[in-house]
Amino acid sequence: MAPKRTQTGPDPLLVDLLSLPTAPFCEGYVIDYLRRFCEKRRLSFDTDQAGNVLIHLRRGPKRYRHPVCFAGHLDHPGFVADKMIGPRKLRARWLGGVHAEYFVGSRVRFFDHGDWIRGTVRSISPPARKKRRPVETATIDIAAPVSPHSPGMWDFPDPTIKGNCIYARACDDVAGVAAMLSCIDRLRRKKNAEAYFLFTRAEEVGFVGAISAARDRTIPDQCVVVAVETSSQLPAARIGDGPILRVGDKSSVFTPSATAYCNRVAKELAETDKHFIYQRKLMDGGTCESTAYCQFGYDATGLCIALGNYHNMDTKRRRIAPEFIDLTDYENLVRWFVALATSSSTYDGKDAALIKRLRNLERRYAKLLKESERRL
Repeated sequence: MAPKRTQTGPDPLLVDLLSLPTAPFCEGYVIDYLRRFCEKRRLSFDTDQAGNVLIHLRRGPKRYRHPVCFAGHLDHPGFVADKMIGPRKLRARWLGGVHAEYFVGSRVRFFDHGDWIRGTVRSISPPARKKRRPVETATIDIAAPVSPHSPGMWDFPDPTIKGNCIYARACDDVAGVAAMLSCIDRLRRKKNAEAYFLFTRAEEVGFVGAISAARDRTIPDQCVVVAVETSSQLPAARIGDGPILRVGDKSSVFTPSATAYCNRVAKELAETDKHFIYQRKLMDGGTCESTAYCQFGYDATGLCIALGNYHNMDTKRRRIAPEFIDLTDYENLVRWFVALATSSSTYDGKDAALIKRLRNLERRYAKLLKESERRL
């Protein structure tokens, strides 16, 4: 593994976004941040029928036949306040994938009109059983009344740095969104670049925002879609070993040509930047938006960074904990984005380097193959 680079401090965009509240169907605070980001930089800010946000950036005269569209989601598993059922008791819906045994007794916080209101999960429905069933609602002992539809998250402080990692209430996929915005800022300084950036809603309940965007063709058909994620680290895909090119997920294998293209650009980047390292893995811990884009006819693949305490579950200590990512993985992910948006490589649905290798193998053994065929 290559040595880590010394960090001069975390990306301010990353810190800002990791400090915001979000939950499925309650992504408004992150969307407001995106809107202000675009207004300040005079960038396009478009929304589709599902409320997904699309930003298009093009610099210089060069035309890209198959520009990349980076797609990340705005939500994280969380609570949505339903109603007060007592002076200090709140009923809330739960949306996302966290095992039932992690809830009761865990501390939470709801964001309501500019303030965090803290509480503790008292009970859940359906209750935790040996046969695992998803949590639907929770009863919460709360410090003060909470307005309906307020987003709730696990009660952890704003982002903190420990070593080379950043810890936060929600890295998945807010860190991916921050990397996309950081890419935009770097592309604005380039002479030639083009990329689309799609920010989707409600991924944690089954990527319904992405499905809507794919069905309605929010992404131009000529784009190569690169879904952006923070994915649970695996034994062979570790935190700190570089961002990861996903060849597939639990449900499908992604478009081979799109995966090959991202791999080729990464190899080119590694040749010019000795600090850039990356991984190429099957991340089969779950299903991501790339599967949806592929099924709706897009050429799609995925990039991610390995995530600790996936969905806030510390499986070793069996308790809720902050998620965390490696800052060098994050920086190299942004560099990969920039390289994809400025690459001079042609996307033609083929892996030229692999084809060359195969043809060399054929030529090397052609004579032996022919001679042995006569003896059959």
